[in-house]
Amino acid sequence: MARKLKVAVSGLGRMGARHAINYLEKTPRAELVAACDPGAEALSWARSRLAPAGVTIYETFDEMMQHPDIEAVIVAGITTEHAPQSIKAIRAGKHVLCEKPLSTDLAISQEVFDVAKSRPDLKVMTGFSRRFDQSYRNARKKVDSGAIGRPVVFRSQTCDKYRDDDYFIGYSKTSGSIFVDASVHDIDLALWMFGQDSIVKSVSAVGTCARYQGLKQYGDVDNGVGIVEFWGGKIAYFYACRMMAVGQHDMTEVIGNHGKVTINANPAHDLVEHHEPTGIRREIGQTYWDRFEPAFIRESNEFTEAVLDDKPLPFHLSGAIKSMQIGSALQEALRTGEKLFFNEIGESVIGPGLAARL
Repeated sequence: MARKLKVAVSGLGRMGARHAINYLEKTPRAELVAACDPGAEALSWARSRLAPAGVTIYETFDEMMQHPDIEAVIVAGITTEHAPQSIKAIRAGKHVLCEKPLSTDLAISQEVFDVAKSRPDLKVMTGFSRRFDQSYRNARKKVDSGAIGRPVVFRSQTCDKYRDDDYFIGYSKTSGSIFVDASVHDIDLALWMFGQDSIVKSVSAVGTCARYQGLKQYGDVDNGVGIVEFWGGKIAYFYACRMMAVGQHDMTEVIGNHGKVTINANPAHDLVEHHEPTGIRREIGQTYWDRFEPAFIRESNEFTEAVLDDKPLPFHLSGAIKSMQIGSALQEALRTGEKLFFNEIGESVIGPGLAARL
């Protein structure tokens, strides 16, 4: 019988629970052996859904890490635990797939990177799910082939469906705010399409609280627009939103000097069209999971394959650090109202600004 990767999942909220199911049922070369979460509701779900399949359930991460045979840890709990748990797992000799972002603190994110670098025998990856979406991969191939010429403008958005509660306000306490939490996906895609070595020239951002006024106490907004200019004449435009009425709409456009490619510009949940007296209506996915579930499944399988077969990961951890740096710069520009400038090696040229180089 072929060997299976023994996996543990930390955090069994919405994201972690989905990772757990993927490793339990949709990743043939992996075996989910343990999971943990301190919350009563999550534990109740795990004991009814995971335990019957032989998964051992723990209340704390440290207890779970004592479980025998764990080879890889999926870190998917609250953002403030991403870095500490990833570092513990790496130091314990475990491969790690950590949900984005590594941390809302740049210095701590760098610490994760440094610890991972000290263990080149381990696979450590951040969960940028859109890198595993087939449509984005097809678009990237077209860009690489020169089908649109030289890419010069990148426009991308992450727009969450509106919720009639205070979820986004509470979430903002630990999420790092809209550009770090939501736009980091789009930032990662910009670096993927433009080249991971792209260097930021300037950063500016504006935003507003159109529905969730409580976000102001955290320096956050429910609608944000950020513009990043890269050296070499490339521009990225990011839009993040917490109040899309129709559903989840995440889309991207890459404009070259001989054409463009778009991904999910006209979203549809399926191929059904409802023809009615006032026109033709299509439903769209209501959550990010509706749009990206296949990408998450591909992510778990490719991570497992990289570990078992000692294959290179599809992208480097350094990219997660760079995306976080740019997201933090956008958040800084939003809060201060200032445009930030950087020289050709990524250093701030208007005073101390952000300590990290971009």
